[in-house]
Amino acid sequence: MVAHFLRLKLQLLANSFRRGPWQVFGLVVAVLYGIGAAVLCSAGLLALRFFDEETARSFTIIGGSLIVAGFAVVPLMFGLDDALDPRRFSLFGLDNTKLSLALLVAALVSVPTLALLIVVLSQIVTWTRLPGLSFLALLGAVLTVATCVLAARVTTSVAAFLLATRRAREFSAILGLLVLVLLSPIVFVLAGVDWATDDGRTARAFADTLAWTPLGAAWAIPGDAAIGDGGGAFLHLLIAVATPALLWLAWTKLVAWMLVSPEREGRAKSYAGLGWFDRLPDNPGGAIAARSATYWARDPRYWVSLVVVPFTPIIVMLPLLVVGVPGTIVALIPVPVFSLLLGWSLHNDTAYDNTAVWQHVVSGIRGRSDRLGRLFPALAFGVPIILVGSVVSAYFFGDWAGLGGILGISLSLLLAGMGLSSITSARFPYAVVRPGDSPFSQPQNTGATVAFVQTVSFLVTAVLSAPAIVLAVLGYVSDPAFYTWSLVAGLATGLLVLAVGVWIGSRIFRRRGPEILAASLQAA
Repeated sequence: MVAHFLRLKLQLLANSFRRGPWQVFGLVVAVLYGIGAAVLCSAGLLALRFFDEETARSFTIIGGSLIVAGFAVVPLMFGLDDALDPRRFSLFGLDNTKLSLALLVAALVSVPTLALLIVVLSQIVTWTRLPGLSFLALLGAVLTVATCVLAARVTTSVAAFLLATRRAREFSAILGLLVLVLLSPIVFVLAGVDWATDDGRTARAFADTLAWTPLGAAWAIPGDAAIGDGGGAFLHLLIAVATPALLWLAWTKLVAWMLVSPEREGRAKSYAGLGWFDRLPDNPGGAIAARSATYWARDPRYWVSLVVVPFTPIIVMLPLLVVGVPGTIVALIPVPVFSLLLGWSLHNDTAYDNTAVWQHVVSGIRGRSDRLGRLFPALAFGVPIILVGSVVSAYFFGDWAGLGGILGISLSLLLAGMGLSSITSARFPYAVVRPGDSPFSQPQNTGATVAFVQTVSFLVTAVLSAPAIVLAVLGYVSDPAFYTWSLVAGLATGLLVLAVGVWIGSRIFRRRGPEILAASLQAA
């Protein structure tokens, strides 16, 4: 049976190269990228052979733990398709244990596993400095491969249930993006460590922690022996053996359950009432505002912004704290950054309608109704966060007088960004992901217009808010009374730019309606 499943897996891999030319090209690039990454990691492991035992142990455990975590987490994040889903063999009457073993062996025939083998074999070379270490490194390599393959099989099968519907997969991918966003400051912190003067203390602390987890236990076995910690090596060996054993038990139980469980199907939701259409005025502007609010609540393309934008200030704050910027100053950053990004995110909002924009063009609605209606979700979402966030920032700033400056800058950035977006989304719409497609798919076309619109709209929004920013700075370095003037200037500037932007955008939308419709048809 195992040989038959191996032939089946090889045939599936061969069939992957019988698709369209661009799909084959993308597959080849992905394979080369994976092998290249494995070779790069192997070069690092080979170089560690010439470092001292402590350094080699620390970096081997840290790097190896990241690899094991990748095998376990990636299927849960993105819901990878499983060509050998156990449920596909439910009608063959196969023995559960034999089927579990056959599927596991077949999983060894894959590009990620090949890359893993390259890395773990290189890890053996790292520990050839002493005869006995080579055997322990080989034992750790076998346990690592077993752990990675079993973890991938278990999480892939779990994802087949949890991420069976398209909406669940998209939501999981957005959460994965959020995790990457939150992990980026950690990478910055690690990059900022002075490893030359740190004497490896930070790396050893990370490695010692990871060594007692299933992620790094197998990688720690030869390193522990190399530094003379026989007891640690034995305990880590027990963890490394117990991990694949428990994963195998979970895998067999999961296969047995999947063989008698049907595939999960998405259930249609029942909605009572008309939602936002019941809550907003029954006029053209209210209808467009209700439709936009519904998009923001249900369209995965908008979810990406709604998830990432509030957490982006964290990426800005943590590096500043690491380099020694006082916390009272850093507390002033999150709300203005959030406001800038939220207002800027609307700069291409019209394009998200795709071909549905024809209804706006042929119905003869006023451009002002279209422009104002699209701004409603950002106002409803952004203004409460600005008000609450500004109070929190002022508290950590330590001076309530600074509340005026924070509000002035934030409101100016949000309102000015929305006003400018009212112009750019009508005058320079560019192709975005189509409705119904994954928010992470590649847009239909790109060009110089994309970079121009994104860059100019971002910079001009910041420049238009300069009066509020300058007055807030004067309030900090000179007289706190300037904070109040910053609020007045920010609110006045934001409302003025918003009014002018809506007026200009309305005229452009009315005048360029056919061009906007033609552009949407070309991108469809």
